[in-house]
Parts: sequence; C-alpha cells; structure tokens
Amino acid sequence: MKWKELILAIIICELAGIIGSAFTLESVQNWYSYLEKPDFNPPNWIFGPVWTSLYFMMGISVFLVFVSGKEGSMRATLLFAGQLVLNTLWSIAFFGMQSPFFGLIVIAMLWIMIVATIISFYPISKKAAYLLIPYIFWVSFAAVLNYSIWMLNG
Repeated sequence: MKWKELILAIIICELAGIIGSAFTLESVQNWYSYLEKPDFNPPNWIFGPVWTSLYFMMGISVFLVFVSGKEGSMRATLLFAGQLVLNTLWSIAFFGMQSPFFGLIVIAMLWIMIVATIISFYPISKKAAYLLIPYIFWVSFAAVLNYSIWMLNG
C-alpha cells in the first residue's frame, strides 16, 4: 500500500473543504441565517460531518485511480481535480458572494463533472467509482436545496 499517496490524496480533498469553509462559516452565522429555507433544509451542524466524510471517501477514490497505472487514470484524475475545484468554487459563489444564483450555476457544473468523474473512474476502479456515489447523492440534494433557496429568496 502506498500510504503516503493515500494520506496526501485525503489531505488534498479535506483541504478543499477547509478552503470552502473559510467562505462558509461567517456567512452561515450571518447572511445565511436570515434566508428563507425550505422545510427539508437540514440543521447546520450536519454539514460539517457529512462533508468531512465525503472528502475522506473522495480522497480514497482518487488515490485508487491515481495509483492504478491503468490507461485513462491521468485523464480521470484530472477530471477529479476539476470537480474538486468546482466544489470549492461553489462555497465561494454561494456563501462568499452570497449568491444562490451563482451557486446554482456552479453546482450544476459540479454535478456534471462528478458524473463524468464517476464514469471515468468506473473502468479503472469500480471501488473508486462507488466511493463517489454518496457524493453525487449529496450534491444532488444540495443542488435541490440551492435551487429552493434561490426561489424562496428571489
């Protein structure tokens, strides 16, 4: 097992979350708390543990693909990197810019990139692709939540 590479992959993914949270924390306590939200909006405390777990699984997933040495692994890793950048940009758009509209645009692109990443991971490592399934489900939920917040707050 390539432990250093695994740990590095997990750290990189968790860092994306930390960068995103820098734009999120202040807005959650101020701007976000005043927004009208749908009834299915989860409590704020749930987001930290969910995202931390998802970033951990994402790190394992990209590690499996990156170290596989299989054809397409570099392209798949680059797709993963692209979606990770979009993941961070969503926090900047939604919370940093305080714009559910721009957040919706970014999360739509993010969703497409996650699906493309899962598809590209599957022939290289089925485990890696499966590890991203909770992520696409959560981002799908987040997209619906983002859309609802945008509609409710026009």
